[in-house]
Amino acid sequence: MQYFIGLFIAFFIALTGVGAGTITVPVLVLFLGVPAAEAVGIGLLFASAVKAILVPAQVVRGNVAWRTLGYMLLGGVPGVLIGSLLLRGLVTAGEQNLLNAILGIILVTTATWQLLFCFRRIQEDRRRPDRSRLLGLLMFPVGAEVGFSSAGAGALGSAALLSLTPLPPAQVVGTDIAFGFAISLIGSGAHWMTGGTDTTLLLHLIAGGVVGAVTGVLLSTRIPKRPLRLALWVWLLILGGQFLVHSYRARSARPDQTASRFSQTHS
Repeated sequence: MQYFIGLFIAFFIALTGVGAGTITVPVLVLFLGVPAAEAVGIGLLFASAVKAILVPAQVVRGNVAWRTLGYMLLGGVPGVLIGSLLLRGLVTAGEQNLLNAILGIILVTTATWQLLFCFRRIQEDRRRPDRSRLLGLLMFPVGAEVGFSSAGAGALGSAALLSLTPLPPAQVVGTDIAFGFAISLIGSGAHWMTGGTDTTLLLHLIAGGVVGAVTGVLLSTRIPKRPLRLALWVWLLILGGQFLVHSYRARSARPDQTASRFSQTHS
């Protein structure tokens, strides 16, 4: 199961530039029962490992716009460090249920916005102006989201590139993968120093991810990307909804548990 999850996620990353943290965290939490904070750290480490395989292929193909990448990193690097600190603060305070709720909100918001963006892109066909200097400002909150939830680098990064730069689709994917690799590497370092990680689970994900990444690179020129992205965002919208439902049920159960303990104490 863990090998298949790694293969599946890496395959999506190779084809679309999206999926590392966005898919990894909800899958680990909802299907494997990994605590949310630990899942974020694993998601960042897994994204770094998979994208380390994908970045050289993008560089060789000339798909990385280096100047644009530099603008993105100006905001993304400090953002991911701040997001990691915020996550650690919630974990230290014991707010696991609040963390799950915030992750659900992030997933639902990101997926909804991306679905709207996909349909808008289908209707419009115009040359985009080069406003890449704005990327530094936009990538700061994206980096913070990555540090906090492991999600957003591929999803929001590619959307920003499509909106603010005239880059062709291949360079959007390549530049976004390079950006995701850089901030995932920095974020994973911050998480590694502040908390433990299930090394066995991580290695299983990476083992499957290597196969998925190589397969995705070989098939990237033959498979249309838009239908895959659309299916991905619908699925993540459902997963985000599950996070919110589970968080609400856990919160609703707390008063009942408190009342039960109170009655037992005074009986």
